[in-house]
Amino acid sequence: MKKLILVTSPPACGKTYVSKQLAKALTNCVYLDKDTLIVLSKKIFEVANQEYNRSSDFFEENIRNPEYDAIVDLALEALDYNDTVLINAPFTREIRDEEYLKNLREKLAEKGAELAVVWVHTDVEVCHQRMIERNSDRDTWKLEHWDEYVATQNYNPPTNIKELIIFNNSSQEEFEASIKKMVAIFRDESIA
Repeated sequence: MKKLILVTSPPACGKTYVSKQLAKALTNCVYLDKDTLIVLSKKIFEVANQEYNRSSDFFEENIRNPEYDAIVDLALEALDYNDTVLINAPFTREIRDEEYLKNLREKLAEKGAELAVVWVHTDVEVCHQRMIERNSDRDTWKLEHWDEYVATQNYNPPTNIKELIIFNNSSQEEFEASIKKMVAIFRDESIA
């Protein structure tokens, strides 16, 4: 059966590394990264004469949801041509929203596809260190206001998703055990 794999978690949990390694390990997987859309988002900030701040009200009101809509639309289209599509994106609100999940599952059913949600679990202090090390302008505000930012994030895996698989990623040992588990699950075409 076709699969849409969402690799999710708050920023700096290691989603990109996990997603890329998982996509490479799976045969013929389409890899999509929501961060690829940031170039367009930066342009929106620029033409709107707004400070580049992905934690701002402007971002929330004008950019965030269209970024998610665009990456999901690309994934749904890719399922017409490939059996496995993986999206690397936080989806932190969407995966806790029953109506969003219901609508996504319906769209996937029309394509003969099923949903898999991989939650990358990483200790908060490891995330903080990774965010410092990646030194990205998208994290400037977050790092300058770390306590305020962390208070807005939910690092606990969602409890409402039957297709949820936890990927532990606070150390190299956890990563290695989790990647083996994920590959075995997706190669066997079972979810859970």
